[in-house]
Amino acid sequence: MSEALAGQAAALDAADELAACRALFALDDDVVYLDGNSLGALPRHVPARMQDVIAREWGQLRIRSWEESGWWTAPERIGDRIAPLVGADRGTVVVGDSTSVNVFKALVGAVRLAGDDRDEILVDASTFPTDGYVAESAARMTGRRIRALAPQEIVGALGPRTAAVLVNHVDYRSGRLNDLPAMTAAIHAAGALAVWDLCHSAGALPVGVGAHGVDFAVGCTYKYLNGGPGSPAYLYVRGDHQARFDTPLPGWNSHEDPFGMRSAYAPGDGAVRGRVGTPDILSMLALESALDVWDGVSIDAVRAKSLALTDFFLECVEAYVPAGRVSSVTPAAHAERGSQVSLSCEKAGEVMRALIERGVVGDYRRPDVLRFGFTPLYVGFADAERAAGELAALLD
Repeated sequence: MSEALAGQAAALDAADELAACRALFALDDDVVYLDGNSLGALPRHVPARMQDVIAREWGQLRIRSWEESGWWTAPERIGDRIAPLVGADRGTVVVGDSTSVNVFKALVGAVRLAGDDRDEILVDASTFPTDGYVAESAARMTGRRIRALAPQEIVGALGPRTAAVLVNHVDYRSGRLNDLPAMTAAIHAAGALAVWDLCHSAGALPVGVGAHGVDFAVGCTYKYLNGGPGSPAYLYVRGDHQARFDTPLPGWNSHEDPFGMRSAYAPGDGAVRGRVGTPDILSMLALESALDVWDGVSIDAVRAKSLALTDFFLECVEAYVPAGRVSSVTPAAHAERGSQVSLSCEKAGEVMRALIERGVVGDYRRPDVLRFGFTPLYVGFADAERAAGELAALLD
């Protein structure tokens, strides 16, 4: 491997203002973990917090913990901690359910807000498959037709019939970053509502849902937010929409008087309207504890390091990997890149399995895409250089 690139990696790591964050995570020194875009690493302090939750809050206080330990208010409280990471105001984010369930709530809610004269839903054709499945179901349920389009085709397809548009902020396969500000503005100019899936962007780059007027947004918390496997997702509803948000999944938790047990549904105020049933407290409190690693961290600093890491990794791949063995499917332009690098490679599954055996953990998407997720809180430049070197050794 190149001594120059290794030296450059060491210098970049020495100057990294986020380097101290790595110590907050349970990571093996001999493993390069580049799969945080699928499952974030475990923050070291979370097991102790969960031991207390299980042994004391559940084991001793039991039912009293809904009030005394703050279990009942956790969905809104944790939502307020996620809000600054996506550029949202307090009181606009609620945590609970899965991403899929929240996509359904958001999309149906958006269509209902748009009005009966708009009968079309546009959806990102390259979206994660579940988003497409949910969108098709939402269209059937609301009597709308659905059109699946490439993200670059959506703006040109907007019109007076468009009710809502569902788009991924970052493409899960290629790592392409879609232009949220411009697309949201175009959607609004057409009189429609914008629903964004933030699963591959929240915690990796600035989102600005409030600044850009996003109507609804959803996202998972087990990737760049490190909430743990299956940790609950979140739903953002713009403040001025909340009073008219007609959720397709009304539940006792979102009722204005949850313990009144009334047969008629009357929605509560604010973000609570996004709740449905009893919160999944154990995973929710693990997420709340995991979010401590963000205290004092600037999302702009995270973005700066993300771009530097992915630039450096691509530089190392170009220098080390034999010509023609891989090609990047992730855009080179910073404005079009999330926080992962996807490389097209023959026999990608076999290559990734061999990389993992060598201590470089990424993942792949069939048929030929290697995915490397760069989580700036715990991935360093030496990791990027080693990953490229191991890939080159395999393909040489």
